[in-house]
Amino acid sequence: MTAMLLPAALVAAAVMLMLAVEDGGGRAEAAIGMQQPLKLKYQYYRRYTSCKYAEEFVKHQVTLYWNRDKTITAKLLRLLYSDCFVTGCDASILLDGPDSEKMAHQNARLGGFDLIDKIKTVMESRCPGVVSCADILNLATRDAVHLAGGPSYPLFTGRRDGMTSRASTVDLPSASISSKAALAYFESKTLDVLDMATLLGAHAIGTTDCSNVVDRLYNFNKTGKPDPTMSKEFADQLRKTCPPPSNMKGQQAKSPWVYLNPDSGPSYQLGNSYYKRALAYQSVLGVDQQLLYNNDTRELTSEYGDESPWKNGFEGWRRSLTLSMNRMGNINVLTGNSTGEIRRSCRYTNQRG
Repeated sequence: MTAMLLPAALVAAAVMLMLAVEDGGGRAEAAIGMQQPLKLKYQYYRRYTSCKYAEEFVKHQVTLYWNRDKTITAKLLRLLYSDCFVTGCDASILLDGPDSEKMAHQNARLGGFDLIDKIKTVMESRCPGVVSCADILNLATRDAVHLAGGPSYPLFTGRRDGMTSRASTVDLPSASISSKAALAYFESKTLDVLDMATLLGAHAIGTTDCSNVVDRLYNFNKTGKPDPTMSKEFADQLRKTCPPPSNMKGQQAKSPWVYLNPDSGPSYQLGNSYYKRALAYQSVLGVDQQLLYNNDTRELTSEYGDESPWKNGFEGWRRSLTLSMNRMGNINVLTGNSTGEIRRSCRYTNQRG
């Protein structure tokens, strides 16, 4: 089966998710079930708990915050990724502590914690002990993605919160990872090449430290030369913001930063310009440019970046994201009688708090 045929199956499953509301979630659960064992439930809080309007409470708080600060979408996307890709989607990234995941150097610039705290406060006042921090993070990210122009996808919930968080468990890949290594990393998390190409599209918004870019500008693979896959004109632009490493002072969190996608910049609106820039060899991060160096991801990048009225690549990406976000959100989740809890505060386990 060719890469151009694979997205059709993905989109079909995503459409099933979109239609879930018509039959109470049956088709939605079948769509996820085609990809991996289902642990979560569609409309879990409305259908199985006393907190019927949990999703509405989250959406209201996210909307209030987004109206003041549109950077929250990028912050929540990175926060969710940093949670799910370490020990699983268990809200361990939210726990405080001197040796917690949020203290790892890879997580130095994470944000969005204040919004999650606010939502949790609202939840505990309305239906205490029912809604997990892990679900709040997933729901808030979904709503923020929609506000930024992405899909309002049906989300499967019913997660419990993890009770441990250690910086030593954080092993996120570098921004210059090769396409082969990136795919192996995604596959180790039960995701596939379609998920990788789709989820990397979240880099359409947000910022990154120059420390994640300087190797491509000045010393690619220790050659003392720039990355040959980066457009010379674009490299010249980036050098104006990102000086050579010898000129950068302080730690990574304080280094200069650049937009991951200069086309969206301060608007923080999702679009397919991320894929178009990759096709033009104008990706900021090496991992994004590497999409062109795998047959499947290259064809997906071309498809998502297509603006032809008969293809509408951005709409195809939005539909694909519906499924891939649910698949990512199902990584090593704690449910039912699994070890875990519903925290009273997202920053502390119940035993500590």
